[in-house]
Amino acid sequence: MIIPKARKLTDAQLEEVRKIAGDFSCEIGIIVGAHRNIYAILGEERRELLINRLSGLEYVARVEGVDAPFKLMDRRSALSGNEIRIGGVCVGRELLVIAGQCTIDPRNPGHFLETAAAVKEAGTHVLRGGVWKPRTMPYSYQGEDRALEIILEARNQTGLPINIEVMDSHQLDLAIEARADMIQIGTRNALNYSLLKEIGKRTAENGTCILLKRGRHMSSVNEFLASAEYLAANGNPNILLCPRGTLPTLDGYRSHPDESITPLLIEKTWAPVVVDPSHSVGRASYVPTCALAAIAYGADGLCIECHVNPRKGIGDDPKQAIKPDVLRSLIQEAEQIREMRNRFRR
Repeated sequence: MIIPKARKLTDAQLEEVRKIAGDFSCEIGIIVGAHRNIYAILGEERRELLINRLSGLEYVARVEGVDAPFKLMDRRSALSGNEIRIGGVCVGRELLVIAGQCTIDPRNPGHFLETAAAVKEAGTHVLRGGVWKPRTMPYSYQGEDRALEIILEARNQTGLPINIEVMDSHQLDLAIEARADMIQIGTRNALNYSLLKEIGKRTAENGTCILLKRGRHMSSVNEFLASAEYLAANGNPNILLCPRGTLPTLDGYRSHPDESITPLLIEKTWAPVVVDPSHSVGRASYVPTCALAAIAYGADGLCIECHVNPRKGIGDDPKQAIKPDVLRSLIQEAEQIREMRNRFRR
């Protein structure tokens, strides 16, 4: 990785760097940071002559080689100081809570607007809401574009940043046009490398946060980080890793709860971990326990489904969404556990 002396390289400097890298069959990827751009050498970047030639450029502060499969996501990389801020929270320094309905019902927009106000009152920092929904069966409700108007209205009313899941280029177009604050990549698309690359490229300049969910088919930690590497290598390092349960299911739960991989992720990468207990256990009564366990394991945040009246919700809300009063208590307890955890670390 190339760290420039200035905030970013000029066009002429970038052209020179690309020419040198090309001599060694490498390419240069631009990662847009909040304070400084970083230039990733994509290829075999540890060759001594390549590093020497780049290090000798007067506008280069240093060149770092990372001896790991994840050149950018590795906790020793130059991105280790990357700060992700959203909803007034510096993720990792403070607890981040993402909450809202599984699915927005365009026939009952009042339910979502009421839920948005309630989750804000409970202490939520980012509002989630399913505009479009991936479904196992093609006959299930898949969401629709007009639900986007509802979540945008909720943002206007509450001031909360919004999290929207996208599954294809059309939805990404609409989310970018709407200036979505956080784009979610769901578990079914966690290995959709073409979509990962497109999202990385198209969100690089505006610094959009990306919530990347873990692949549900028992995606290994390394495979999970490889998916994140696609996003970072294509320009956007503002990545939150989201364990959400895997297959095969554990009897009584929706998935196999996986909040316990949090320490493994912390050991390998600098990226914050935000656990989704709702899809992990799939039952509202189990969500608080799973959420608190995630915080005890070291998670930096939670992504929780919440509805003012779950029985009247659609999608997964009737079975796994908690109510706003439960969310309020859960956030308070999570803060207490986080404080206890930090004391142990000292």
